[in-house]
Order: sequence, then C-alpha cells, then structure tokens
Amino acid sequence: MNFPIIEIKIKTKEYPKLLAQIHNPPKQLYCRGNIELLKSFCIGVVGTRKLTAYGKEATERIVSELTGNDITIVSGLAMGVDAIAHQTALDNELPTIAVLGSGVDNNCIYPRVNFNLAREILSNNGLIVSEYKPGFQANEKTFPQRNRIISGLSKGVLVVEAPLISGALITTRFATEQNRDVFAVPGNIFSPNSKGPNMLIGKGAKPVFSAQDIIDSYYQNMGLDLEPKNKLSTKNPIEKQILGILDENGELSGDDIISLTNLETSQVIAALSMLELKNKVKLKASKYTVAKR
Repeated sequence: MNFPIIEIKIKTKEYPKLLAQIHNPPKQLYCRGNIELLKSFCIGVVGTRKLTAYGKEATERIVSELTGNDITIVSGLAMGVDAIAHQTALDNELPTIAVLGSGVDNNCIYPRVNFNLAREILSNNGLIVSEYKPGFQANEKTFPQRNRIISGLSKGVLVVEAPLISGALITTRFATEQNRDVFAVPGNIFSPNSKGPNMLIGKGAKPVFSAQDIIDSYYQNMGLDLEPKNKLSTKNPIEKQILGILDENGELSGDDIISLTNLETSQVIAALSMLELKNKVKLKASKYTVAKR
C-alpha cells in the first residue's frame, strides 16, 4: 500500500484536541490516510473477537443506521466486532479510523488476516493510526494501551458483545476515566458475550436498541441529524423496495405493500418495523407513508 506515514506530535495543530485532553496521551501519532478524520465526530465501536450471529447483526445494523450523520467509526482492526464495524462503515460510505497496537507500516499491520481490510480503509479515504513507530510489532501489552486511544478519539464508545474479562471492557474503563459516554447493546442473559454489555447497563451505560439512541444523545449540541439526510437512502434491498413503492404511491396499507412487492408477509413486517425505527416511514390510520423531513 503506497500511503505515506505522517507523524503528528502532541503540540501541533493537527493533533486531535479530544485525545490531547486524556490522561497520558500519546506524545505522537503515526498516521496513514485521511488525517482530517482526527478532527471529526467519532464514535468508538468495540467488542469481542468471538462474536455471535446476534453480535454481527447488531453491529451491522447500528453502524449502518448512523449513515448520514457525519459520524466517523473508530475501532481497533481486530477480528470480530472491530472488523465488522469497519467493514459496515465502508459498505455504508461512513468514514472509519483503525487504531493499531502495532506500527502502521505494511509489515507490521496486525492482525495480518485483516491486512486487506486495512488496505480497503485507506483506499476509501479512511485512516490508520498508532502511537507506535513504524517497524514496531504488536504484543500483548500494546492492545490495552491502544484502547485508550480508541476512547480518547471518540465522544462515546459502543460495546456490542463482550465477556466480563475482555479488551472491550478495558476500553470502557478508559472511556469512563476520560468522561466519554458509554453505550451498550443489551443481550441474552445466558450468553457469556452479553455479560459485559449487560453489566455496563446495570452500572449506568446507555442501552442501545438502534443507532437513534446514540444520535439522540448528541444531535442538539453537535449538529447531528435526527434523521438521515436522504429519506429514501438505505442499503437494505427490501427496505429500498418498500420505500420506492411508498414514494410512488403515496399511502399504502401493509397488505397493499405485501401485494405490490410480492414479498413474504414476515419480510415486509420486519422491514416496515425497521423503517419506522429509522424514522423513514410513518404509520397513521393503518396506512404507511414516507416520513417527511
């Protein structure tokens, strides 16, 4: 990858202000890619490397729902939740920053299995950043250290799935110390991967059922939109089909939509429920319409 490495020292104007305010900030950052993202509004997304199907779906849904709100997704390029968060951001044209526990040069990017993901991040105007010099190989001590940077760059940190002993919970500890918001996705009480988020919610973290719960926390002060900029914009093909039909016909019942789309009833009901959550459609007197701005 032919992306130059840029060193940003703590006392320069390019150094992110939020990160400079934390305890023990990195004295310098080594960056590849779009360093303007260091000035953007960031949300950290973290979780276990061994995520379940529920964790994968929750990550994909929540990150994709943040589209249209000028938010940058920050994570650690690890397998599991991190990789899904980065990839979903890319799929939805959201900027993303990967914070490494190694050098940012090609030979050191870790884990190697996500090297192509790192390449894709850079190719799509994203950023890879580390406090470690080029040539530095990751080790077990560097990952907890890099977690303070993930939270330090972010206004808030979302935990999707994480056992009670995990790097994700280390990140939330840093977030709390740095006076950042902590968000968590509630989960099955019998799942080890949900013990971390459920515990955090019990201690005061904000439960997240959709991206709207995150957006609602910031839109007034940060100029974020309560609703996506384009009402008809969605990556989900079923949602897109339903929005197109509603836009063309103006007002339809659920049965009308099922008939016009030739979809299964369960698919239409699920898609309409999600579109309501996203404030893309409104239901009144048993009729659906595209929500107005």
